[in-house]
Amino acid sequence: MKASQGIVGTAVLLCVLALAVPFLAQAADYPTKTISLIVPYAAGGSTDIVARALAKLAPKHIPQPVVVINQAGGAGITGRVNVVNARPDGYTLLFGYGSGEDLVTPHLRKLTYDQFKDLVPISQVTVVSLVIVVPTSNPANSLREFADWAKKQNRQITGAVSTRGASVDITMQALMKVTGVNAQTIPFRGGAEAVTTVLGGNTDFAGAVPAEVLPHVKAGRLRILAVCLKERDPVIPDVPTFREQGVDLSTFGAIRGVGAPKGTPDAVIDYLEAALKKITDDPEFHTVMKDIWHPVLYRDRNAFLQNMREGFDTYGKLISSLNIKLE
Repeated sequence: MKASQGIVGTAVLLCVLALAVPFLAQAADYPTKTISLIVPYAAGGSTDIVARALAKLAPKHIPQPVVVINQAGGAGITGRVNVVNARPDGYTLLFGYGSGEDLVTPHLRKLTYDQFKDLVPISQVTVVSLVIVVPTSNPANSLREFADWAKKQNRQITGAVSTRGASVDITMQALMKVTGVNAQTIPFRGGAEAVTTVLGGNTDFAGAVPAEVLPHVKAGRLRILAVCLKERDPVIPDVPTFREQGVDLSTFGAIRGVGAPKGTPDAVIDYLEAALKKITDDPEFHTVMKDIWHPVLYRDRNAFLQNMREGFDTYGKLISSLNIKLE
């Protein structure tokens, strides 16, 4: 009986190894075809433009094309679920891993996947600050003036944000709670769409990242009131922080990193981590990122994961302390 069990066990093991060998061989040859970089937001927002900058420089360091695919919807969750469910072979990757849908949303509602168990970190590319902007037709030049203006309106004011329950949304909700302003945040499919609504006068303010608003600031259409970081953002050094203006609030910013489905071979992760390091070290990439107002802040997979976990804890404490809930 024991002998037969041993034979069966050996047969099962051989079958598993037989199935695994082709996959491991593929990992050793990686990459042999186009790599899809899934951006879970609409085109034109901060995450999308950084992904396209990465894809633009990729051919110098990766021998196969890297194609950006926008999969907006589900408040940034749809694209993530598609990556989680993708074949873990390194050809379907998530760009924007570490954003609010990974660090903020899980505190507010239950997801069908675990952002730390079902996705594997590869590298962080950048971290961007969060800002509040108003049309230049608004008289406010500071957070105090904005709060005073808002309280004089005989209505609930509205603010455009890229995604419900993500980092920008929660930061704007926190700001309104701390300043006592009666406001409702309205989500869109991405930062570009959110900014368009405040430009068109359909919302009173917007929460965004610098790259999404700076072209309009330079054109005289929008005004940045403050940046929500512990220290000023080097991309916009003249803009004071929330705390410098008397509002005791700072957030972790928005992380832009690359992730892969759980089960992706270590050899593939190693390859991608090394390739992303080469891209982010490339002087041409630094020039492109400067042109789109994003700092290059590379972290390897271990430091990236640690940074995400710290951000997750920081946002969790903020949400709990201010009793922020999804509407």
